[in-house]
Amino acid sequence: MAPVTAYTWSPWLCRPTRSTHDTSSSWIPDSLYICGEYYMSNAAFRYGKKARNTLKSKARLFAEKINKEERKNKAELVAEPPGKEPPSFWETLGYEGEMPYVPEEHVPEDFTWPGARLYRVELGMGYLELPQPEATPLERGVLATRNVYILDAHVDVFVWFGKKSSRLVRAAAVKLAQELFNMVTRPPHALVTRLQEGTETQVFKTYFLGWEEVIAVDFTRTAESVARTGADLASWAKQQETKADLSALFTPRQPAMGAAEAKTLADEWNEDLEAMEAFVLEGRHFVRLPDHELGVFHSCDCYVFLCRYVLPAEPEDETDATNPTDPEDTESESATWVVYFWQGRRAPNMGWLTFTFGLERKFKQLCKRLDVVRTHQQQESLKFMAHFHRRFIIRDGKRNQKPESGRQPVELFELRSNGSALCTRLVQVKADATQLNSAFCYILNVPLEGANDTSSAIVYAWIGNKSDADSARLIEQIAEEKFNNPWVSLQVLTEGSEPDNFFWVGIGGRKPYDTDADYLNYTRLFRCSNEKGYFTVSEKCTDFCQDDLADDDIMILDNGDQVFLWLGAKCSEVEIKLAYKSAQVYIQHMKSMQPDKPRKLFLTLKNKESRRFTKCFHGWGEHKRPPE
Repeated sequence: MAPVTAYTWSPWLCRPTRSTHDTSSSWIPDSLYICGEYYMSNAAFRYGKKARNTLKSKARLFAEKINKEERKNKAELVAEPPGKEPPSFWETLGYEGEMPYVPEEHVPEDFTWPGARLYRVELGMGYLELPQPEATPLERGVLATRNVYILDAHVDVFVWFGKKSSRLVRAAAVKLAQELFNMVTRPPHALVTRLQEGTETQVFKTYFLGWEEVIAVDFTRTAESVARTGADLASWAKQQETKADLSALFTPRQPAMGAAEAKTLADEWNEDLEAMEAFVLEGRHFVRLPDHELGVFHSCDCYVFLCRYVLPAEPEDETDATNPTDPEDTESESATWVVYFWQGRRAPNMGWLTFTFGLERKFKQLCKRLDVVRTHQQQESLKFMAHFHRRFIIRDGKRNQKPESGRQPVELFELRSNGSALCTRLVQVKADATQLNSAFCYILNVPLEGANDTSSAIVYAWIGNKSDADSARLIEQIAEEKFNNPWVSLQVLTEGSEPDNFFWVGIGGRKPYDTDADYLNYTRLFRCSNEKGYFTVSEKCTDFCQDDLADDDIMILDNGDQVFLWLGAKCSEVEIKLAYKSAQVYIQHMKSMQPDKPRKLFLTLKNKESRRFTKCFHGWGEHKRPPE
């Protein structure tokens, strides 16, 4: 049989203080303090009647640590509540009186345990020196690896050997510790314990601040996180370099695309487009969109556009000249099918699911090479918008839906392009005079009351004094093609010649409005986020919209005069502080780049945006509401 290791019994008192102390009770049960806890070094530990739950947990963890590192998990831990101790417990302590034993509370309230004394053993000129370190309370850093120390804990005496200490000093320290042990009356279970650096016992560690915890456990972290960073997250964080990417704040603004370049791109994309079929979701099925509604979108609907692109044929190699191919196979290989799924801002996601499990499967059976592109309202790609030849109209509501009040509402549409003529949209805005701007063109649809036909209305094409000639010509064409019919009276108005009867009455009367849009030459939108694991600032394209404002992040908007810090509803406090500093850095940078355009910093919250903020976005409306 393998030899059985015998351990000496020793009672230890765990009190709500910094250290765990050996008790000098000499095994007398009267010294089992009610306000503390006892745990035996090999098996049992007893709860005091007044001990708190926190202290109970600490004592249990401490005993488990001793069992794991000093007893090789061979000890049995038994918790003994007061009054339910087995007879073997008291027999071990030498008590032979009546049972059950009720300890008396004899420790005064102001009792303080005297601190342990630490001596450094040094060789002097023919004698030993025992200087005491000045650090009080004791810290782990006091123990130097070249020295030997004696710790007098009033009951036990510990001799600590540094790894680089000399043998002569070690031998002298052991003898000196034994002398010190015998100088004071101590209980029979007191010991002189030798400790090598790196193999200290848990009890010895409790006398020093800054030593490892009993068990380093953070229940708020996962096992993978602890394995990656270690148990001490604070020390790991100090070693990491703080990373932040603010380069987007210092890059110049993206220049606007010229009209000639935009026309060239549109012609190339439309030249490759051989055919386009449009579908709209009605109920649970997609139906073909009438030709006269092509280019008209509704914010509560979903549309599907099946486009067939024919790529230009590549020149044949000389090796392929001898191998004639079928013209039909060549044509099918050069053709590409792309499906654009357009979803309005207020359209539910059920339309996307209906398309995915229905129409998309049919398309894939008919088309060999099919790409699906999902796009959202006012976030369309330039290539998609080029197919509508700048006739891109977005209406509020649902297609063919009758108004709840029974009468058609007044509709106001704003013609606007941000950064490029390819981004031209006619978006319905709130029918109010404050929405007007002298730099833009508008279409106002005022339905007539009492008319026999519901489509009877007066349509005004309003041209601002500072709008360009191209926009003025385009607004007239759109009004003629998309709004005019035999029951409509179409009128083209220049700013200042509006009639009071229908125009100003239709939009709520005369009100002050903006007379220039110089801010379009300076608008920039930045996103501040921690999604990459560190703080980054990225810039949105010049054709940004309201839905680019992310709820989880913070946005920085520059309109040339003001810099707005927009706070999302779910952004973190860390992002707020870093974004605030980033906005200040950006303002200082622009002060040196554009000294004639000083900026002021403003704070805005979601649903609290001012007109100075919303005018930078085309088609501003109510924020999206998440589904309940």
